[in-house]
Amino acid sequence: MFALTAITLLVVMSMALIRAFKGPTLYDRILAVNNFGTKTVLLIAVIDFLAGRPDFLDIAIVYALINFISVIGILRFFEYSDTKRDLSEES
Repeated sequence: MFALTAITLLVVMSMALIRAFKGPTLYDRILAVNNFGTKTVLLIAVIDFLAGRPDFLDIAIVYALINFISVIGILRFFEYSDTKRDLSEES
């Protein structure tokens, strides 16, 4: 059952990567990368349960914090930079 969950998470992660590359806007891409990071945390937790190693949960928590802080940082960067204006001029 947990192996099926891991396979399903891998499928959803591949769909998030496809959205990250094909996203029509910058915010769709950032949301897809955030979704990929969240699913990675879930996959680490499932692998932790399958392997019976509780120390992987610490790695999952650290990865979740890094994912959250990096997405906030990227959004702040594009909020206050001139890149947003450059991206809107291209379309």
